[in-house]
Amino acid sequence: MVKKIALLAVAVTSALHLSGCGGDDGASNSTAGSTSGGTTTPPTQSIPGTVTTLQYQTGSAELAAFAMLNQYRSQCGFPMLQENTVLDRAAQAHATYEGLNSIITDTEVPGHLGFTGITGADTAATFGWPSGVYTGRGDAGYYSASIVTASQFGQKFVAAWASGVYHIAIVTSLANLIGLGEYETNYNSYPVGSGTVQLGQAATYTLSNAPLTFPCQGVSGIAYQGRGETPTPPNTSGSWGSPVSVTGNLNDTVTLTSAIYTGPLGNAIPVQILNASTDPNKLLAKYQAVAYPTQPLQPNTQYSVVLNGTVNGTVFSRNFTFTTGS
Repeated sequence: MVKKIALLAVAVTSALHLSGCGGDDGASNSTAGSTSGGTTTPPTQSIPGTVTTLQYQTGSAELAAFAMLNQYRSQCGFPMLQENTVLDRAAQAHATYEGLNSIITDTEVPGHLGFTGITGADTAATFGWPSGVYTGRGDAGYYSASIVTASQFGQKFVAAWASGVYHIAIVTSLANLIGLGEYETNYNSYPVGSGTVQLGQAATYTLSNAPLTFPCQGVSGIAYQGRGETPTPPNTSGSWGSPVSVTGNLNDTVTLTSAIYTGPLGNAIPVQILNASTDPNKLLAKYQAVAYPTQPLQPNTQYSVVLNGTVNGTVFSRNFTFTTGS
């Protein structure tokens, strides 16, 4: 079962709301917060709607989000996501549901405008997603006076997922198929966008040099803070700094034993470590770990990270720098 998470982050001129992958969306090999078994899934080519030529329109939020997610994944060693039009239709239907009902949510209520299924798996099945193959969704809503293009909405959605202690798993998911949808309207004269990502896993693969991290060496433009996630990440007062996700293969057990963030002046920054065994919210799978500063970082600043831990009992370490955005 994929457990429900939600994130609300507010800035001076913009507001953002995220809702994580919906409960009971997982069929097998859940990758966005928990794991539900090892059922063998069909190969990618047998999944209806999988395409090799992108269907997203130039300048769309979907194309911008797709490109940004795969840029991050390529930079940090994760396999590329492939578009699936069945998942696209499911994601678009849910984003429209959110827009029509002025809500950001991971589930739908029968009888409400645009209802297509209670969970992400239900909605995907409505559009022809195969039974028994994992799928789960994540959502984001954003409004800002500075947003003027659909592409900016797509980039904001991805940046938001990357800022969440639990939502960062959307960026590092072991899924290999993706669908994206977006709905735009206005609120108090501000443009408002609701975005949905629907992930699917229809192939298994082995990560090279696992565990991998995100961010990793050289990643820039990462949000310097997140806030308002539900459930609240431990040891925070509502805000935290850029998280680092550590991801192994599905059958791995990853344990972080230490994490050090260092600022540009050489100052060590207080960090919280979450492993599956220590996460009080029980949202991390055994192949996942997260480290995050317990206070926001500074914008447009480079930070060094040193991680130490074990994967299946074997010691590993990772050292890298990343740069926050504005």
